Amino acid sequence: MKFVFDLDGTICFKGLPVTETLLKALEKLVTLGHEVIFASARPIRDLLPVLHERFHQYPMIGGNGSMVAVKGEIISTVSFDEETLANVIQLMETFDVSYLIDGNWNYSYTGPAEHPILKKLDPQKRARHVKLEELRPIVKILMLTSANMKEVEVQLRKKDVVVHNHGSEGVLDISPKGIDKWSGLQKLGVQEGEYIAFGNDANDITMFQHSMYSVMIGENLQLAPLSSERLLLSEDIENLLVQRLDELGTTRS
Repeated sequence: MKFVFDLDGTICFKGLPVTETLLKALEKLVTLGHEVIFASARPIRDLLPVLHERFHQYPMIGGNGSMVAVKGEIISTVSFDEETLANVIQLMETFDVSYLIDGNWNYSYTGPAEHPILKKLDPQKRARHVKLEELRPIVKILMLTSANMKEVEVQLRKKDVVVHNHGSEGVLDISPKGIDKWSGLQKLGVQEGEYIAFGNDANDITMFQHSMYSVMIGENLQLAPLSSERLLLSEDIENLLVQRLDELGTTRS
């Protein structure tokens, strides 16, 4: 059985790395014959710092599906076409949107100096912060602030892009057309109904839709109808996760 894990808010919390306790629970799944895959909104660059290096060879999906890595190497990236990108950039200029925009590895950032996203942004200095006009191709856009983010979202949904509204964070997450975590899983050869998914947010919807079984961490109104079960967020969430992984690992083949 394949086990697919979102990261932030699912197996790592408050921007901190996945704990050793949970890492050992994941390794136990592997010893039982299962495969572990990570699927995150983070680009691959920012997936690495929250996972111990012994996990860096595991299959990874980054940028909500726009990047796929196997054995530590990025094997696939999908970027915005130039026409769509120009339209989105024009929209950002019109509504004075601040952003974090990712290329295949480097990034461009214009958000507030105190924005929480900075805690997750390239903490190990693996990449370069470059001007937007120097960043090509572009695989992911995170819109952080605007005087009218609601209207920005309205206009974005008229364009050929995938939009996720992270309501709890107040940001818009934009990927190229047809790109989501399920498309990333397909690039890894994962088939519908052959995996168990763990997630917590709207960008996990397609991953849940095609899973055999799905576990929602916390509460998300969009994700809840697609969830097989829910684990409440609490101080005990780590122990609850370890217990559930042990149960699923020994009962699923």
